[in-house]
Amino acid sequence: MAEMPTILKRLTQQIKENSPGVKDPEAAAIAALRRYGSMEKDSIKLTEGGKIRNEMSPGDRAKDRASKRSGHPTTAYNYDAKTNAATLKTKFPKKI
Repeated sequence: MAEMPTILKRLTQQIKENSPGVKDPEAAAIAALRRYGSMEKDSIKLTEGGKIRNEMSPGDRAKDRASKRSGHPTTAYNYDAKTNAATLKTKFPKKI
């Protein structure tokens, strides 16, 4: 069997830690990644977009999520590893 992608390992671990009622965290992670378009429908192979996100660090992914929601560039954010979230810097560039 092919090695589990890093993004799948990380999401599985996050589900285990943050959602103790989930009976099969790996299946939940796979379903989420498929919903996001990061994983192919009938396998654990990553799509092209999934491969790009798999190569990103957790901080880069958090900044990317925040940037897409707000319209600010990713450089306008700081990453907090404890919360896995990106927050807007106090002085930041204008929206793009």
